[in-house]
Amino acid sequence: MTLTFTLDPVVDPSLRDGILALWADVSNAGGAVGFVPPVGLDDIRPALDEHLAGVARGGCRLLVAHDEGGEVAATAFLTHNTHRLQLHWVWAYTVMVHPRLQGKGYGRELMAATEAAARSIGNIDAIRLTCRGGHGLERFYASCGYKEVGRVPGGIRVAPGDDRDDVTMLLPLY
Repeated sequence: MTLTFTLDPVVDPSLRDGILALWADVSNAGGAVGFVPPVGLDDIRPALDEHLAGVARGGCRLLVAHDEGGEVAATAFLTHNTHRLQLHWVWAYTVMVHPRLQGKGYGRELMAATEAAARSIGNIDAIRLTCRGGHGLERFYASCGYKEVGRVPGGIRVAPGDDRDDVTMLLPLY
């Protein structure tokens, strides 16, 4: 299967619904994208609306991958920093691949497309992202060239008594 990546697509109701469904499917499969299962579309919708408002304002870029059937298969958001001393790097967040596609190399394709998107912005020296410890995500991102540059032990409370590390990863682009 081939994924088609689009940076800054037109956000219409169909795309919005596709991202919403993807986010729910990833979350309910145990993905570390800001929610804990079980989660419904109504739980996720406000977070997606906030993400898309950032896209509409121009401070955030959206990268979407569609599968051969036209379904939203993966996403990553890139956001610019607003502090004048941090304009040289971007954050990647809500990086997700549909569970039916995981383990088949599509995550690496998404990360390569994310890197290409960041490079296309111009004057960007690095991409930073955070991930939830306990999922092996650090190893995945490291295999894509990212380096762990920070860790807050127990920085993410998944549930009472279930704290995970908040891990910061960096990909230099120079």
